[in-house]
Amino acid sequence: MSLSENSNSSSTTKSEFEDNLNVLRQTYFFSGLPLETLKIFAYLCTREKFKDGEYIFQQNEDDGQAFYVLQGKARLERRDNGETAELRECKSGDFIGSLALLGDRPRLFSLKALTDTTCLVLNREKFTKTMEQFPALFPKLIKAVVQRIDTWEERFLMHRPDQCGECMVNLGVSLL
Repeated sequence: MSLSENSNSSSTTKSEFEDNLNVLRQTYFFSGLPLETLKIFAYLCTREKFKDGEYIFQQNEDDGQAFYVLQGKARLERRDNGETAELRECKSGDFIGSLALLGDRPRLFSLKALTDTTCLVLNREKFTKTMEQFPALFPKLIKAVVQRIDTWEERFLMHRPDQCGECMVNLGVSLL
């Protein structure tokens, strides 16, 4: 490798690290953490590319990963009794799967790329090992998740369709 190639590789890595750090700073799950911890997570994240039609994760699997969509579009789906329900589209800026970092749990949904999609990915093992070094930060993460659940439920209540009477009896996640 020539010196110029090595230099270019180093600047690409640094730039990707800085991009990762900026993404994490803007993500609800990580935004309350100190900069030094965010730097560790930014270093541990990987970027993965998924082709149009490829599954990013599948229902009933426990991959232990959280995904931030950097570019592209994906669709959240749920299969029941042989039928697939298309729930919503995820796009650049969406962070999906934070609860997978906190504990073992099979996915309730699948996420399928609708276009070539690039995601920033953090896995549970790396997340857990890092958090073991900073146990005092867990309350900040839990607070972020609780606020997110509360915000989601408030938004649902404000925008609920009148024909969704059955949905209303299943609300109350924020009461857990």
